[in-house]
Amino acid sequence: MNPMNEVRIEKATVSIGVGEAGEKLSRAITLLEEMFDQTPVKTFSKVTNPEWGIRKKQPIACKLTLRGDKADKAIDMVLEGISRNIKPTQFDAQGNLSFGIREHIDIPGMRYNPDIGIFGMNVSVTFEKPGYRIAKRKIRQKKVPQKHRISKEETMKFMEENFNVNYVTE
Repeated sequence: MNPMNEVRIEKATVSIGVGEAGEKLSRAITLLEEMFDQTPVKTFSKVTNPEWGIRKKQPIACKLTLRGDKADKAIDMVLEGISRNIKPTQFDAQGNLSFGIREHIDIPGMRYNPDIGIFGMNVSVTFEKPGYRIAKRKIRQKKVPQKHRISKEETMKFMEENFNVNYVTE
């Protein structure tokens, strides 16, 4: 197989949305630090929504981006929490994968800590092939050709081979 056609994980983004600033957000940040040994960043609201009590530029969530071996370990750990079951509809047209976990204590090895509480989280996995740098570099940026883009089927096959994912239809 051509090495330029091998699919690989570019990054995994894990986020927890709490909807408010303060104690609850700081506990979510602590949880992500404990789980992944990396400091998360706060994300801020873009609009004001009085019905939910959210003001513009108010911190309402936290996220962290994992790359390389950390991303592989995190994806493997989080997939255990959902019994490695993924729906084909969780892949988008560009071949990226997004799924959620209802409670972090579903992940094996995670215990309930009364000081932190229980949080759900969203995981987004971004895939790429070698050569995707041409779209991101500063000098002579180009578009990634259509024949070199990743398809949904390629990433589904990658996840099945590398992470033993089961596809469920519900």
